[in-house]
Amino acid sequence: MVRYLLGRFWQSLVLLLLVSVIGFAVLNLAPGGPLSQFTLTPGMTQADLDRIASQMGLDRPLPVQYIDWLAHLLRGDWGRSYRDGRPVLDIIWEHLVATLLLMGVSTAIAILVGTCIGVLGALRRYSIFDYAATVGAMVALSIPTFWFGLIAIYIFSLRLRWLPAGNMYTIGDGSLGDYAIHLIMPSVVLALVNIAVWSRYMRTATLDVISQDFVRTARAKGLSSRRVLIRHILGNALLPMITLLGLQLPTILGGALVTETVFTWPGMGRLFLDSLGYSDYPVVMGLLMMSAVLVLVGNLAADLTVAFVDPRIRLS
Repeated sequence: MVRYLLGRFWQSLVLLLLVSVIGFAVLNLAPGGPLSQFTLTPGMTQADLDRIASQMGLDRPLPVQYIDWLAHLLRGDWGRSYRDGRPVLDIIWEHLVATLLLMGVSTAIAILVGTCIGVLGALRRYSIFDYAATVGAMVALSIPTFWFGLIAIYIFSLRLRWLPAGNMYTIGDGSLGDYAIHLIMPSVVLALVNIAVWSRYMRTATLDVISQDFVRTARAKGLSSRRVLIRHILGNALLPMITLLGLQLPTILGGALVTETVFTWPGMGRLFLDSLGYSDYPVVMGLLMMSAVLVLVGNLAADLTVAFVDPRIRLS
């Protein structure tokens, strides 16, 4: 296990390095750049732009800029925002909690609802419920997340006035109930696509376990259907789902970017789009690295959970 952890650790470091190189190159080679916001200032001359570029270190070769950025990153200095001069890490921490809250609640909803739909679909194979779940999953996977968000705002906020249309809390309130009400729509919308994916995989995994000999043996011993389902079917069907949860993290992060924009949720996704609009490259690179770390840690945690739960993997 120790050798496995060390191997995964070094693989993660290599992946982070590749992500940083590709991200830094794409950002700095794209048209525009941080100086584009100064070109609209009245009276700005080329000499002024050259002076600003020198102050920001943008007049140096791109490899030199990357090495300098990486050296500061390894020392814990993620740079300062071009927009307001604040430390990048402080800005990210302010928005990280909101994103983790949204991702955590939506993931819990997706796992709970998707597992129930998948298991019921497998137990009632080719029934009306199974066909309805299949059609619903195809619809959820085919329609963009932002469309679900706009429809939810129109129905539940504008027409029915049951839920707030956006933001994380009401100014002047900030109670736990107020946070929960604001969290309902974005978390459910973000969970819809993941419910569809989770239910389809869970149905397949449950059908595979049901056909195994140990399930038939348990039933032959006279165990109740409920006990067979809970102790023998669910435990084994959920094992591959733990790995799927790790693989779904990039999708959840990508969906959070769209969902946070639609619902004006103050998370990393909205911060990412705002930073791109202002060509705030230090913040964009910081968000890119933080997202990569979250994905790698999530995948590693999923692998370790599977190894801990499944004795076959642990012993091997």
